[in-house]
Amino acid sequence: MHRTPLVSHRAGTAAPSVRPAFITLLIAVVVIAGARLVLAAAGMQLMGMAEYSTLIPVVAAALLPLRQTLIVGLANLAVGILAYGILLPSMSHASRITVITALGASILVSLAVCRARIAAERSLKGLMVARERLTLLSEASTRVGGTLDVARTAEELAEVAVRRFADHAAVDLFDPVLKGEEPAPGPSAGPVTLRRTAHRSVPAALTAAEPPDSSTVTYPRESMPARSLQRGIPVHGQFTDTAESEECWPTDPNGPGTQAPHSALAVPLRARGVTLGAALFTRSRHRAPFDADDSLLAQEIAARAAVCLDNARRYTHERATSVALQRSLLPQMVPPQPAVQAAARYLPADIEVGVGGDWYDVIPLSGARVALVVGDVVGHGIRASAAMGRLRAAVRTLADIDLPPDELLTHLDDIVIRLQNETAPSSAGLDEDAVAGADVGEFLATCLYMAYDPISRRCTAARAGHPSPAVVRPGEGARFLDIPAGPPLGVGGLPFETAEIHLPEGSLLALYTDGLVESPRHCLDERLERLLEVLSEPKPTLQEACDHVLDLLVDDRTRDDIALVVARTQALDHGHTVAWELLEDLSEVARARDLASLQLARWGLPEAAFLAELVVSELVTNAIRYGGNPIQLRLIRHDTLICEVSDSSNTAPHLRRARTFDEGGRGLFIVAQLSERWGTRQHSDGKTIWAELAVPPATVQAPAPKEMSRTAAAGRSATRPRQTAW
Repeated sequence: MHRTPLVSHRAGTAAPSVRPAFITLLIAVVVIAGARLVLAAAGMQLMGMAEYSTLIPVVAAALLPLRQTLIVGLANLAVGILAYGILLPSMSHASRITVITALGASILVSLAVCRARIAAERSLKGLMVARERLTLLSEASTRVGGTLDVARTAEELAEVAVRRFADHAAVDLFDPVLKGEEPAPGPSAGPVTLRRTAHRSVPAALTAAEPPDSSTVTYPRESMPARSLQRGIPVHGQFTDTAESEECWPTDPNGPGTQAPHSALAVPLRARGVTLGAALFTRSRHRAPFDADDSLLAQEIAARAAVCLDNARRYTHERATSVALQRSLLPQMVPPQPAVQAAARYLPADIEVGVGGDWYDVIPLSGARVALVVGDVVGHGIRASAAMGRLRAAVRTLADIDLPPDELLTHLDDIVIRLQNETAPSSAGLDEDAVAGADVGEFLATCLYMAYDPISRRCTAARAGHPSPAVVRPGEGARFLDIPAGPPLGVGGLPFETAEIHLPEGSLLALYTDGLVESPRHCLDERLERLLEVLSEPKPTLQEACDHVLDLLVDDRTRDDIALVVARTQALDHGHTVAWELLEDLSEVARARDLASLQLARWGLPEAAFLAELVVSELVTNAIRYGGNPIQLRLIRHDTLICEVSDSSNTAPHLRRARTFDEGGRGLFIVAQLSERWGTRQHSDGKTIWAELAVPPATVQAPAPKEMSRTAAAGRSATRPRQTAW
């Protein structure tokens, strides 16, 4: 590629009125010369005409550039000498000398006037160019970096450059920059591959389609952008043919290419010692090529834009970290449950707001029950995500001990208050500036906790400042559940109330955070009504139901993150559960073992009978010895075998390790070793000790519900005489 030093065009050379003025003045010279001859032939005085003829070069100096002014003046002088010196011998020698001297002086005066005018124009043009460049720098400072999005910042740079500086501008970045990562350090020795992030052009600059956004462009080693990235300085030059220009401006592989630029300028985008990419500016032939001053201006604009791009890159990295943290703290999948079929979605907030503290959970409980939880920590960012993780862990811990929903929220409220005290800034050991700059915002959260029992088909729920869930019962439309509204977590001092709702099998529950129903363009009531309308539209699967809700309710103006859980209730009928009433007599232990073994045989699980008999024996023995009437044994069969023994005592047993010669203390230890899980559940009239056993694949089909109903009735009738005697 041929490159020459670039100079700006001389002022005035391109003015459209120069050529007509030049021709007009030459015609005037000829006309005045002819008039002189005609008047001289008529014997009239010529000196007045000679004096006026000296004004022609001065007029030319006011209208024409230096070269054309000199041509007009010399032509006027030549014609004057010819007219007065040769064709008019009647004039005296002194008159001829005077006229010729006047004409020569007019040429000198016109040249001086022209030089002064050109100097003034150059000075004025310099001031205008300086003002234009300052305006461009100011516009770049105000318009570039208005967002923290890398692609949008690159588009703003291209828009500012095309408006005042170039006919076409493109911003090419390294792939890691778009992902928020830092590109590999050091210049590349071979071809450079970048991603076309933004490009803009004036309407007349290009004749064909350009490389599309986010397309990959590869620059050869000797191309201007590659050399600019290797050296770390701007590189500019002119092109003599299309082949040379394609080294700088790759064409679209799927299109006819672009018009070859006349002049191009490549500037590296560097900020904080990191090279992010390159900015490429081109001008067509109707504009002056780039010069050294343009290179300095482009370097200044690129330096400011690079800082904004690096800020956006760092924010993208931090946001990606926050989103990764948020998603790692949420359930990676919703495990299958015997009580419900569930699907969940989480959408982070937009890039300007940042990740929030919304969370959801589906927690298995004892007795084949399940807990559905959604919550929202007030605020955004890493702090809200970390607080969300702590609250979710606390909810899981409290759910494992089977607390009722109102008691669970009470304990969770105490945890939030303790977290407030832990995160509040203290002046001890900190200077005033550190205390003043600390985050002193209140730590508040909302939560909705629901526990559903597939056997009784009843759901108990409590909420702390959270929106009410929606329910769609079979054959009915969607409506909101009437759950007493408690205060948000972290307020303290106020109680929470529990609501108990009957949910038929196949009911659809929708739990959500406020980001789903809040919008700046609509009032809350309208959004809630819209949610009920969307939920009333049946969908084949829960996944499709989640997507349908989000598609119709989430818009571009949604500013908060969203957590959504959609669950369909299931029921465990008599084919999956059976219960017996036992007397407070140790002889009942043998009968409990026999009942459990017989029932497992009917369920086709004879392989599990041995472990079940051991667990039932230990649990029933403890209930008879340390509990009180009524005593109930219940078996629940699903993916696991659940053995439950209930009594009227509120004293919870504790697992302990018996010494060698101790006669007791090994019952719960045996249960813990034989079962997958075990625990204690408190209720209003006593407690329930439960244990889950892994079962082998069934070899016999489970009996039909009617047959199981007869089996359960037979079991109950077998216990009635003993209940009567008791």
